Amino acid sequence: MIKITPNQIKQQYEYMAQVRGKNPGWKCFVRTFGCQQNEADSEQIAGMAREMGYAIVDTPEEADLIMVNTCAVREHAELRALSVTGQFKKLKEKNPNLMIGVCGCMVTQEHRLNAIKKSYPYVDFLIGTGMLYKFPQILAERMAGGKRSFTVDEPEGSLAEGLPVERASAIKSYVSIMYGCNNFCTYCVVPYTRGRERSRNADEILREVKTLADDGCREITLLGQNVNSYRDGDYNFAKLLREICRIDGDFTVRFMTSHPKDASRELIDVMAESEKCARQFHLPLQSGSARILREMNRRYTPEGYLALVDYLREKMPDVAISSDIIVGFPGESDAEFEETLAMLRRVEFDMVYSFIYSPRPLTPAAAMDCQIPAEVKSARFDRLLETQNEISLAKNLATVGKIQRVLVEGVSKNSDEMLTGRADSNKLVHIPRNADTEKLVGCFAPVKITKAETFALFGEPIA
Repeated sequence: MIKITPNQIKQQYEYMAQVRGKNPGWKCFVRTFGCQQNEADSEQIAGMAREMGYAIVDTPEEADLIMVNTCAVREHAELRALSVTGQFKKLKEKNPNLMIGVCGCMVTQEHRLNAIKKSYPYVDFLIGTGMLYKFPQILAERMAGGKRSFTVDEPEGSLAEGLPVERASAIKSYVSIMYGCNNFCTYCVVPYTRGRERSRNADEILREVKTLADDGCREITLLGQNVNSYRDGDYNFAKLLREICRIDGDFTVRFMTSHPKDASRELIDVMAESEKCARQFHLPLQSGSARILREMNRRYTPEGYLALVDYLREKMPDVAISSDIIVGFPGESDAEFEETLAMLRRVEFDMVYSFIYSPRPLTPAAAMDCQIPAEVKSARFDRLLETQNEISLAKNLATVGKIQRVLVEGVSKNSDEMLTGRADSNKLVHIPRNADTEKLVGCFAPVKITKAETFALFGEPIA
């Protein structure tokens, strides 16, 4: 791992000042694809752009700088990012001074890097995930007439502190605690695009959380490809979480993602003993088949997974458990898919994020024999959704008449007559919008659930 020095960060601030000195009122648009870690990276991109004098805008048409932050977890996400980037060609033709940058996981892959170099000549620069801290320098040099820049990652990965962040929300924030992954699941490209695991300094994390709490942030989500493998000196993730929960303030803590092989009873105990920890645990299963889990290199068994689930519910009976499931992994038989459905029924997940297997470059699974036909994968995907939707609806109906603690976030995207928020369980909750409930935005409120659907709850705030 390469730790970026304070002098290197200072140099980037000098580049930010250089751009700001030439900035007559330019605007920046950031388009993000992918996971919460990408969203956190985009907040840092926006923070650096703001420091360089850019106003952050919501549409690319009004921008003088466009940044596309890409994802490589599935081919569909890559194709969407390339399609969107292609649409910006016309904007560049109208405004030759427009700067276009592409960053994120996709550009760390050699075949995508070369494709953008060749087929997207209007893209000014590419930045890999570990080199994002050099964004001000890369932009300043290109604006000064430099050549197109293709700055991918240091091989060992890097860790930079002290860069500006433009938070997308005042009440909900992401805090990255580590980057990269060492697990090398056979279907996953993340170790190749994000590098090896590297953990942030615990004191830096605690300072960031305290600042957010002091500023009135109500929900803090700790991010990492595998938060359970966090290590800094004598800090493991359980100890870090315990110290975060001791920080003064009216806020809730969530975290993602957890790998079942590293999820410890110590961590669950810390969650159970702290009121600040949300009663929600995201625990990716991926498959209910022991053989498929071995082929995936997940390094746990269905029995071990169930033992974790049982301990979670023993310590926190009200905990909501969500998961990730992949259908159609190479060689998955009908019987093995049925084992996954059986696990859904046994665990009764509150929510499942399900995905059709997508072969990724460099990964062992992409070269495996017995790739599943697309129509079989689609049929299994539909069955999995049907099974889980029945479970989710039943779980949600069981909350009707109960009181949930809800962080009210703002006006619903679907109706101006409703406010929306998240319960401790992370379930979406809608409440009527009126003069009284408007005062609850940005606050925790007790809400009595009056109606439940598969993907949302409805309720009334109580005094």
